Amino acid sequence: MKKIALKSVTLQAEGACMSKKDILIEGGRFARICESLSPQDLDGAEVVDCSRFAILPAFYNGHTHAAMTLVRGYADDMELGRWLTQYIWPFEAKLTAGDIEIGSRLAVLEMIKSGTVFFADMYWHREQTMKVVEEMGVRAAIGVTISDLLSSPEVLEQNFEFLKNHTGESERVKLVVMPHSVYAVGNQVLKRCVEVARSEGYLIHTHLSETLKEVNDCKEKYGCSPVEFWDKLGGLNERFIAAHCVHFSDEDVRLFAGAGATAVLNPCSNLKLSSGIPPIPALMAGGVKLALGTDGASSNNNLDMHEEMKLAALLAKVSASAETLPAGEALKMATVNVARAYGLCDAGEIREGALADALLVDLDNERMVPCHDLVSNWVYSGDSSCIDSVICNGQFVMRGRHVDGEEEIKEAARACAKRLANA
Repeated sequence: MKKIALKSVTLQAEGACMSKKDILIEGGRFARICESLSPQDLDGAEVVDCSRFAILPAFYNGHTHAAMTLVRGYADDMELGRWLTQYIWPFEAKLTAGDIEIGSRLAVLEMIKSGTVFFADMYWHREQTMKVVEEMGVRAAIGVTISDLLSSPEVLEQNFEFLKNHTGESERVKLVVMPHSVYAVGNQVLKRCVEVARSEGYLIHTHLSETLKEVNDCKEKYGCSPVEFWDKLGGLNERFIAAHCVHFSDEDVRLFAGAGATAVLNPCSNLKLSSGIPPIPALMAGGVKLALGTDGASSNNNLDMHEEMKLAALLAKVSASAETLPAGEALKMATVNVARAYGLCDAGEIREGALADALLVDLDNERMVPCHDLVSNWVYSGDSSCIDSVICNGQFVMRGRHVDGEEEIKEAARACAKRLANA
């Protein structure tokens, strides 16, 4: 693994204070952050002049469906139920394993270009996405997606066998039990998900309380809200991660926070599908652990975590006060909070000993000028055009805005999407 020395890079310290530091990356981690690296530190290192760059944590995407890049723009401007049943699920039924590899590769390219080095993926043919993650040098929590509504009994059994064997896990890829939702998974199968997660040490990630219809249908079927239902199943705990969390009652907030579970909010997708606005101030006041994700490119319609971060901060303010969810806390929701939710307890921050996942942001970009406060500029003013380079696990996965193979990835995705749309 290459040793890298970042010279004279800008960091933000306490408050709005900024300083220039040297950073040594070795063994995939931030080995030293200091005023000046020694000749011994620099020995054998690639030295990178970072005098015009700031270093910021890379983004971690807490919920997405990577291969749905192939459905970007395919069925827009309609509510969730019709969108899923009449358009998305029929389109997805045509996808082969090869198609999913192509779509996932496009997704990882897009995420790298917009500063994301980790994503939690809920989709089918997971082996293809795992292959892409390994080859493109990023991290992922890959879901073994469970749904007895959308899968045959044979596939369901294969999924549980895959989990029991811990198939394909590695340094940068971990498996997560991902039952789709209370409306796409039956009671007995959900219980089985809880049991296998407990016995094998897995996290659980699911869609939760995304729409009022989901909540009302759950109450009609089970006599309780989706949050209360997961609590009764025994699955609501600190290893439970839920996407959306738009429609929480006061009791839902109390239960969820008390369990130590994490809510991954997806405000762009929720707004576009008219599912609602996540109650960020109420969740914060109730002590819920909060993180962010993009959802899929079919409902967002991109995988840009910066957009998600800014929108979350603005939505929190408009429904409460200007002091709600300041820039630094919004950045944590898109970085370290996601990392911790998925068990990466030494990631998402620029500090000695942490995993070396980071962005080099160009301070000469017009969106970063002037720079009174680096984090504030980044959250409210910057965008992906400011990102010059992306580092994951101590290695450059994008440098000078270039990702290896990007033109071929885009061309393959264009051809694949065209074929599927005409099938």
